[in-house]
Amino acid sequence: MLSILFYIYSGLIVMLFFALSVVALVVCAPFDRSRRVIHELSRAMCMCFWYVPVSWRRRIEGLENLRHGEKYIIVLNHNSMVDILSLYFVPLNFRWVSKREVFRIPFIGGLLLLHGDIAIERGRGAESMKKVINGGKKWLSRGASIAMFPEGTRSKDGEIHRFKQGAFLLAKEAGVPILPVVLDGTTSVLKKNKLFNWHHKLTLKVLPPISASEVASEDVNALADSVRQQMIDALAQIRNNKEK
Repeated sequence: MLSILFYIYSGLIVMLFFALSVVALVVCAPFDRSRRVIHELSRAMCMCFWYVPVSWRRRIEGLENLRHGEKYIIVLNHNSMVDILSLYFVPLNFRWVSKREVFRIPFIGGLLLLHGDIAIERGRGAESMKKVINGGKKWLSRGASIAMFPEGTRSKDGEIHRFKQGAFLLAKEAGVPILPVVLDGTTSVLKKNKLFNWHHKLTLKVLPPISASEVASEDVNALADSVRQQMIDALAQIRNNKEK
């Protein structure tokens, strides 16, 4: 019964913030080129999701690694749709790179469009990469970061798999740092029967960024492998700490 009520609550929250975001876009468009106001509304919506279940626990680490006013290519591991909600604990204004199918979800897709997120088509590698580079550079020039799942799809076993080049090519092209973020616990929000797990714990860890100069000097494949290994090590440490 609680899960049904929370589903209803979450749906109402999405519709409310969709309406607020429409108003914000109309009112703020002339002076808010980075759409920070809409982004902050999205963050508030996600916090409405995370903080209502008082039994849910959250551990956010590494925010001290962020530099005020810096723009990043944010890369994070991907286990579930809850990953998207979780990244809003990081106090950065960012645009998502997301598959086109997500934009077709009622209200959620509308929020992504209002937010200015970048839609890509699966199976169209060259075309998608061009959209990522052009769209990414546009938003970076306006002061926003770009968030991407470098694995390209969800991990089925919770481990961090091979990274694609897109995020790292964009970082090199745009001359910006890469910010690795590691998530653990996003697969346990929902049980197999789609009911909510009311004893869930989320851990989010922001790793030290890879500087723009290091990004520029590294080979793309070597850079992707290095960042992936850092994230694998961080995930292992998070899990090890949970067992103590």
